[in-house]
Amino acid sequence: MANRRRVKKPLPAEPVKVTIESLAHDGRGVAHVDGKVIFIDEALPGEEVEFVYTESRKDYAEGKVVKLLSRAADRVDALCAHYGVCGGCSFQHVESAAQIRIKQDLLVDQFKRIGKTEIPELWQPLEGPHWGYRSKARMGVKYVEKKNRVLVGFRERRHPYLAEIESCVVMNPIVGTRLMALSEMIGGLTIRDKIPQIEVAIGDQQCVLSFRVLEPPTSADKERMREFGHRHGISVCLQSKGPDTIVPLDGEPEVIPTYALPDLGLEFKFKPAMFTQVNYEINRQMINRVLETLALNENDSVLDLFCGLGNFTLPMAKFAGRVVGVEGDQPLVNHAKENARHNGIENVEFYAADLSKDISDQPWANRKYNKIMLDPSRAGASEVLHHFKKWQPEQIVYVSCNPSTLARDAGILVNELGYKLIKAGVMDMFPQTGHVESIALFEK
Repeated sequence: MANRRRVKKPLPAEPVKVTIESLAHDGRGVAHVDGKVIFIDEALPGEEVEFVYTESRKDYAEGKVVKLLSRAADRVDALCAHYGVCGGCSFQHVESAAQIRIKQDLLVDQFKRIGKTEIPELWQPLEGPHWGYRSKARMGVKYVEKKNRVLVGFRERRHPYLAEIESCVVMNPIVGTRLMALSEMIGGLTIRDKIPQIEVAIGDQQCVLSFRVLEPPTSADKERMREFGHRHGISVCLQSKGPDTIVPLDGEPEVIPTYALPDLGLEFKFKPAMFTQVNYEINRQMINRVLETLALNENDSVLDLFCGLGNFTLPMAKFAGRVVGVEGDQPLVNHAKENARHNGIENVEFYAADLSKDISDQPWANRKYNKIMLDPSRAGASEVLHHFKKWQPEQIVYVSCNPSTLARDAGILVNELGYKLIKAGVMDMFPQTGHVESIALFEK
């Protein structure tokens, strides 16, 4: 008998009235209808809302608010006209202090539920600018023939299409206020339909936009892009393939973005596609918190895992006897070495190694370290944690962009490796979004 494709039942069209019970980890409101959990965009605990279904699966459903029947005290009006359509933000409807409180509550809950451990003391949250803070982004570009317009920005919420937006209030204004100018400039190129994305890299003083081009631009295209860059004080680059193919327009100087840590007399150079923290103000506060916590001196030997371009390594080397930085991406390691030279720091070593694999044969892995700093990707650091038995650090500072994997790894450190969780807290790296940046301290 031939396989029959199951026909998806149409979603109920009529709005449904519910009271929001709690918040999910991504900031959506949680309610129940006929025993099924519903995740509802832009709904806050205690609110009575009418919603319509946007998705229905076996175990859960999703929806969006069509009418607010009661309003939570923490609710505010979104600043951005595109909020709710653009998927770049998910928390603009929540008052700023409440955003931090929600993220802190989430962190505490994840440690209990996933890590099976309690946070004994919460750090004071680190706060910075709520708007215009974002210095790194990958923006989508799409020429829409029906509208005869180039869209520049981020994808729609829960859809693969680019949102039709005119500005972005969380992006640094040098780019966030110029999306329409970018759209107009690209719309006049012969390759307007051959540019899928723009890599945004903004330093303290510099802005570099790298245009991914699927076909080479003509001489006239290049002139149009050059003129745009000169008019707006932006360095325009072309990217024909991978990140290592990013080059300035013919005859233009290569602009290397930099960010500084003035208190420490450090300056970091980075290439446009390299990972850096998106919020420089929070990054400075975060580094200061790590330094205060570790209280380093010349007797300390520190291992910095997932070190990137040396964001924590070089500040720690200002105070410690020796610091070893390890990172999986060779170009980042090369750049970290260059940043050490640039800042005249000699008591550091950098190594490239995949920290999710066996590292027991690496020379740096067979030394002793009394303090360890780690700042992994969203996947966390579970694979490398068993090496801590050999290193036996007395202090571990863990910075994370994913509270779920931090909680999981905290469980390993506390329940399997015998460390004590001293304190943890959130850092407001991504205001107006559901992303949670956090930090935890463990000691033997």
